[in-house]
Amino acid sequence: MQDFDLMINAREVISPADGLVGPASIGIRDGKIASVHPRSTGVTNTRANTSINVETGILLPGLVDLHAHPALDGSRFGIDPDKHLLPRGSTTVLSQGDAGARNIDDYIRHTIEASNTRIKLAINFCAAGESNPVGRFLSIDEADVTECVEAVRRGGSHIWGISLNIAFIQGRNIDPIEVLRRGIEAADQAECPVMFGATKSADIPLDEQLKWLRPGDVMTYCFHSGEGSIVENGQVLNCAWEARERGVLFDVGDGTAAFGFDTTEAAISEGFLPDTISSDFYRAHLDAGQEHDLPLVVSKLIAAGMAAEDCWPRITSSPADVLGLADQVGRIRIGMNADLCVLEAGDEPESLRDGHGQTRMGVRLRPVLTIKGGEIVEAS
Repeated sequence: MQDFDLMINAREVISPADGLVGPASIGIRDGKIASVHPRSTGVTNTRANTSINVETGILLPGLVDLHAHPALDGSRFGIDPDKHLLPRGSTTVLSQGDAGARNIDDYIRHTIEASNTRIKLAINFCAAGESNPVGRFLSIDEADVTECVEAVRRGGSHIWGISLNIAFIQGRNIDPIEVLRRGIEAADQAECPVMFGATKSADIPLDEQLKWLRPGDVMTYCFHSGEGSIVENGQVLNCAWEARERGVLFDVGDGTAAFGFDTTEAAISEGFLPDTISSDFYRAHLDAGQEHDLPLVVSKLIAAGMAAEDCWPRITSSPADVLGLADQVGRIRIGMNADLCVLEAGDEPESLRDGHGQTRMGVRLRPVLTIKGGEIVEAS
């Protein structure tokens, strides 16, 4: 007789990295996945303290959001991860630069260690992080290589890499390429990857920015529309293809204005799919009363022509691999953390909006159940 804390029986389970598609029963013990059985084989000689039957929706590994803004304080973009991210299916989240070298210790203590959500930090190359309400890099002194490297080392396992966003630099006469050069130098010294945000303008050609990125670095906001986009005249730029060829990864980072249906549709039609899908969920969504989460971003990508089966690994195993957590999350496999979520599709197509007011009709995916470490997460 096998005893489990929780048994989940689901009609549709999808774990791309495990080749798991179809009905299955999953046993959870001590916060870990203890058994995975296709329902066709039956599950015998088991008992569980709690059982859940998932009759509708898709059971996935807990979602891994590679770009969001979990921060309980100290960041102008910050949202409460346990209130706004975890109940929406995202059990693991990378903070995109919410803290820099001068406030990393507070961030680790007040947000990472105080949250149920699993959080990694891409430390902001701007030493002040996002603590200044008017923006980043008010002075070139905030782009300090040594200060950043020391903070990366001080942060230890909490740090994934460096957030290097050179858009909307606030200080006068600061060259974005010089900030980029210094950020890459810091990443080289710290031996870590970079999450890169381009200038989002045509002032500096995108190829001049992408050439600095190394294999394993990630360009976020990859489907930004307008000046500085990876798409011009309906085609993906050669520099984006070349960057991908040498190992640069491309991440969605939806946000409020960094996703355009025109760019997305053009890229997808050419086979330029994102390596990871992320929400860039931050305070502006809450201030505007906008419902936002990672499943919504997936819904928009499907509406733009991306196949659903291509989306699932990009919100589970692929970002887990990028974070170096392939042995912990992003998969439904014995021994993994028991992080799971259920998404349900709406009955009818609805209007989905990009960051520029353009809309497409599509079926909206919504999270209806999240399990983190074997515990059911209560909706906020």
